[in-house]
Amino acid sequence: MEIRTGSRLRSQIDDTEIIVIRALPGDVALTCGGHPMIKQVAQPAPGLTAKDNASDGTHLGKRYTLAGTDLEVLVTKPGHGTLALGGQALTLKDVRPLPSSD
Repeated sequence: MEIRTGSRLRSQIDDTEIIVIRALPGDVALTCGGHPMIKQVAQPAPGLTAKDNASDGTHLGKRYTLAGTDLEVLVTKPGHGTLALGGQALTLKDVRPLPSSD
């Protein structure tokens, strides 16, 4: 599926919802719990469950990224599935510390 900056996607296996902050060009295989993410307005396929090793969960308001790419997503609704791109799990983006106010 081709995703664009600002796209709202949801998981087919749990409550996870995301907004794409930075997209990658072309078709990408963005998954949650081992199943493809779908548009927020689409209905998930019934009876799907997380695949093995795809249940690390997501956290509300956190950004996830994949090292070596520009992809960045923001979780707007958490769930128990693992976000991944092409089989590689997305990681929590590091928070930049604020400068001290001496």
